[in-house]
Amino acid sequence: MKRTPRSVYLAVFLAAALGLAGCGSSGNDAAAPEGSVTVAVQELDHLTPGNHYTSYEVVLTLFSPLTGLTEEGDLDLIQAESVESDDAVNWTIKLREGWKFHNGEPVTAESYVKAWNYLAYGPNAWVNAGQLRNVVGYDEVHPLEGDPTATELSGLKVVDDTTFTVELKGPDRQFPFQLSDGQTGLYPMPEAAWEDLEAFDKMPIGNGPFMMTEPWVQDEEIVLSAFGDYQGPAPTLSEITFRTYIDTDTAYTDALAGEVDIATVAATKAEQAKTDFGERMFAFDAPGVDLLGFNPDDERFADVRVRQAFSMALDREAINQAIYAGSQIPSTSLTAPSMPGSPEGVCGEYCEFDPDGAKALLAEAGGLEGPVEILFPGGWGYEDFFEACANQLRQNLELDVTAVPATDWAEFTERLEQGDFGLNRGRWGALYPSQQDTLHALYTASGDGTLSTGGYSNPEVDSLLDAADAAPSLEESFEGYRAVQERILEDFPAIPTFANRYLFVASDKVKDLHAAAGSVRYAYVELAG
Repeated sequence: MKRTPRSVYLAVFLAAALGLAGCGSSGNDAAAPEGSVTVAVQELDHLTPGNHYTSYEVVLTLFSPLTGLTEEGDLDLIQAESVESDDAVNWTIKLREGWKFHNGEPVTAESYVKAWNYLAYGPNAWVNAGQLRNVVGYDEVHPLEGDPTATELSGLKVVDDTTFTVELKGPDRQFPFQLSDGQTGLYPMPEAAWEDLEAFDKMPIGNGPFMMTEPWVQDEEIVLSAFGDYQGPAPTLSEITFRTYIDTDTAYTDALAGEVDIATVAATKAEQAKTDFGERMFAFDAPGVDLLGFNPDDERFADVRVRQAFSMALDREAINQAIYAGSQIPSTSLTAPSMPGSPEGVCGEYCEFDPDGAKALLAEAGGLEGPVEILFPGGWGYEDFFEACANQLRQNLELDVTAVPATDWAEFTERLEQGDFGLNRGRWGALYPSQQDTLHALYTASGDGTLSTGGYSNPEVDSLLDAADAAPSLEESFEGYRAVQERILEDFPAIPTFANRYLFVASDKVKDLHAAAGSVRYAYVELAG
């Protein structure tokens, strides 16, 4: 995937500093597309944008966000005509006119505000409510303890049919990025949805390029048809079928046989995929990072030098070649290099392979006694990677290190919560392309990914994050997030291992795939012939 020059990011962030104004076309005068694809996806849970965990591919095809990303990683305006603020606290969002839901209802400011208020209200228990946690009034409608004292977010106001305002708890220049594809809880909902939310969950009425024609039935295929009145970029297909699978191996086999046209591939199958699919294997830079966390209750890891030594004992490049066929990106910072301003190299010597230095540093810290287990979820193709990590730590530090798979995700999570591990598999896939998302999620007490880093938090890090979020310019935000990373790395709570590339394979029916933030844009698949 093409990397965006720093000068391009500068233009994007300077625009975001005081607001974003859109001048892109709205409306779809292109001829109706023809052609279809079948896509392999994991099992779905729900189709309501604010209340799902696993249905991203379908939801992102049925709905369109306020902002989006280009293939180069630039911020774009989709449903929004502008997103503006003078102080980064009070934001005004102006919608493009003429957009409709699949049932013909106009998309209005009320479509967003009503959906956001319902999402945020704690008793509704929608799982993506936290995407609104920084809006004024969230603590009143979604308190950590006790009953809500309000039913609507005081920080949301409808101005007119195409304008609404958002007041944040503090200045945040990253807010336009939070309105992009991955934060599906911030999508609009039509009035028809409120008549029967259960029916809406089975057959959502979106504002995106594709629409449903039949309700979803659990464990059956979902067939979507192109929405003829879509006001964004015209889709290239007339129909998309999403077929669910319980494991990636079966989906891969079906892709090889031509039974499905597009399937996700585990990084550990990269070498085989290159052989089986050749140029029809696609790798896209993604905003995800992998790491190894430490048990914070295990006193053997209390000395930061022990944690640093473990990191220096890992030969990331050798693992990348042996396990991932070179498809992933060895980490040199805490964020993916596809993130704007990611400070590559900030991890310094502690992310460089130096077995002699690692052994000396461990000895300096007093050594480590007893066996060490690396806990990871079994059955998902992670075995080879964690065995490689255990082997290197065992050989390079002369320790008794083993990789131990949990039976499933439930056991893995339970053992993490109980402290029944030494090191653990950690990961975060950012929902929007800003360092803010990864750093808040993994390295603050309230972060959604804090289990990966042993519940790490530090008041100094919190203060530095607040300053970086509020930075008035691109350069200052980059400098701010670099300072955050430098401070976290002083504590070294986890080992950065790899930044992600997401891998896909396609049948010979497909000419090309296009992606944003590592995810395929299924509405814009190019067909061969």
